[in-house]
Amino acid sequence: MLTHLYIKNYALIDELDIDLHPGFSVITGETGAGKSIILGAIGLLLGQRADAKDIRQGARKCIIEAQFCLKGFDLEEFFIQNDFDIENQECRIRRELTDAGKSRAFVNDTPATLSQLKALGARIIDIHSQHQNLLLANEVFQTDMLDLMGNAMPARQDFATCYRMHRQLCQQLQALRQEAEEAGRNHDYLAFQWEQLSQLKPQAGEDEALEKEAGTLQHAEEIKTVLYQTGQRLSAEEGGILAGLRHACQQLQQLQRVHDGCAGWAERLENAYIDMKDLCDDVTMEAERMEFDPVRLQQVNDRLDALYSLEQKHHVENAAQLAELTESLRAQLDKTEQYDERITQVQAQVEACREELERRGAALTALRTDAATRIEAHLAGALLPLGIPHPQVHIDIAPLSQPSPLGMDRVTLMFSANRNSAPKPIAEVASGGETARMMLAVKQMLASVRQMPTIIFDEIDTGVSGRIAECMAHIMQQMSSTHGTQVLSITHLPQIAARGDVHYKVYKQDNDSHTASHIVRLSDSERVTEIAHMLSGAEVTEAAIENAKQLLKK
Repeated sequence: MLTHLYIKNYALIDELDIDLHPGFSVITGETGAGKSIILGAIGLLLGQRADAKDIRQGARKCIIEAQFCLKGFDLEEFFIQNDFDIENQECRIRRELTDAGKSRAFVNDTPATLSQLKALGARIIDIHSQHQNLLLANEVFQTDMLDLMGNAMPARQDFATCYRMHRQLCQQLQALRQEAEEAGRNHDYLAFQWEQLSQLKPQAGEDEALEKEAGTLQHAEEIKTVLYQTGQRLSAEEGGILAGLRHACQQLQQLQRVHDGCAGWAERLENAYIDMKDLCDDVTMEAERMEFDPVRLQQVNDRLDALYSLEQKHHVENAAQLAELTESLRAQLDKTEQYDERITQVQAQVEACREELERRGAALTALRTDAATRIEAHLAGALLPLGIPHPQVHIDIAPLSQPSPLGMDRVTLMFSANRNSAPKPIAEVASGGETARMMLAVKQMLASVRQMPTIIFDEIDTGVSGRIAECMAHIMQQMSSTHGTQVLSITHLPQIAARGDVHYKVYKQDNDSHTASHIVRLSDSERVTEIAHMLSGAEVTEAAIENAKQLLKK
C-alpha cells in the first residue's frame, strides 16, 4: 500500500509531505484545489511521460517520491527479474524532472526505465479515473475481466503463444509462396545463365595462366631464336663462354703449385662452369621444344574470349568470380526446385498449429462460458443495493471469424436496468450513473481475485447521490477490509466522505507571489466541518453540522 507521498515543485505544489494510511480513506476538496494534480504526480511515478511544463514556475527541479509497503503481495519475483533491491517488503519510487527536460527514475535507489515503472505500477496501484468508466465498453477490458474471474489467464497465455506461432508459420508460408512465384519467373533465365557457365567451367586463376600462355605462343619464334643464340654463345667451341671458363679453370689449376690463392679461384670457376653448363642445357632444350603452335594459340584465345565475354556480361572481374557465380546460380536453382517440398512441409505445420490453436481456443471458451454465468450473477447481485432494482447482466460470447491474440471469442458485456428491456451492449444503454455503479461492482469483483495493494477511485460516484452513494462507500469499505487493499476515494459526496477511516482535504492557498495546493489529514472535528461544508455549501449551518455528525456516526 501507499504509505508516504512527497511532492516538491510540481504544478501548483510547493512541497507536499504526507503519510497515508491503510483501509478506506477519502480525499475531498473544492473543484480546482489540486486533487487532479496529486493524481498526476502519482501517475509520473507509474511511468507516465513527463513534461518540463509540469515543473512549478520558477523552479529548476521537481521531485516526486512515494513509499509503498508490499508485504503479502508476492512481488519479490518482479524485483529480482528487474535487478531491484527490496528489503522488508518496502518499495520507494522516485522521479525527478529538470527544467531542461531531463527525467530520472529510481526504484529503491536503483535507476529504472519508464517501462519498468509502468510494469511495477500496474502491480501496485490501480487509479480509476472518470474516463476509465469508458473501459466497460472496451472488448479487451471485458475479456480481461472474464479471464481474471475465470482463472483463464494461463490458458489465454497458452493460446496467445500458439497464436503467435501460427501467425509466424502463416507468414513463413506466404513468404515461401511469394519466393517460389518469383523464383519460378526467374527459373528459365537462371538456368540459361548457369548452363552457359557450367559448360565453360571457369576455374579460379585460369584467365591469368591463359594470358601468359597466349603471350608465349604469340612470340614463339622470337623466343626460340633468342634461346638458340644464347645456347650458341654459351657452348660454341671457338669463343664460347663455356670453353673460355673451362680454359681459365685449367690455367688456374696449373698455377696452384706456385700461388696458393689460385686453388680457391679455380674451384669457384669450376662451380661457375657447372652452373653455366646446366643453364646452357636448359636453354638449348627449351629452344628445341619451343615451336609456334597456331592451333593451341587459337584454342587459348578462344577460351580467353569466352571468359572475357561472360565476365563482362555478369559484371565480374576474373575467372574466380565467374566460378563463384556458377556455384551461386546452382544453389539458387536447387533452392527453386526445393520450394514445392518446403511449401508442403510448412503447410503441414500450419495445419497442425491451426488444429492446436482451435483446441486451445475451445478450452479457453469453455472456461469463459463457465465464468460468465458466475459473473452475471455476481454483478446483478452487486447492483441491487446500488439502486438498480431489476438489473439484467449478460456476457455474450460469440465466435470470431478469425482468431485474435485474445482467443476465438468476441466478448460483449450486455446490460439493462429494466426488467422488461432486453440487455444490450452496456455502452449503448447505461447512463453515466449506471456505468459508474457497474464499474464499482466490477472493481469489487476483480479485487477478490487480483492482488492490488492500492486502488484510487477518482470521483467514481459521478451521477449518484444519497443512499446510493452510501452503498458505494460501503462497497469500498468492504474492498479494503475484506481483501486487504488500501482504497482511496476522491469524492464530492458527503455520504462517501463520512465513511472513510481517514479523511484528507486538498485545498488551495493564495499569497502575494503565487498559488499553492496543500493536503492535510483532518481531525475528527475538522471532518465534521468539512462534511458540513459539503452538505450546505459555503455557509455552514447548525443543521448541516448536526447532519454531518449523524453521517459520521453511521
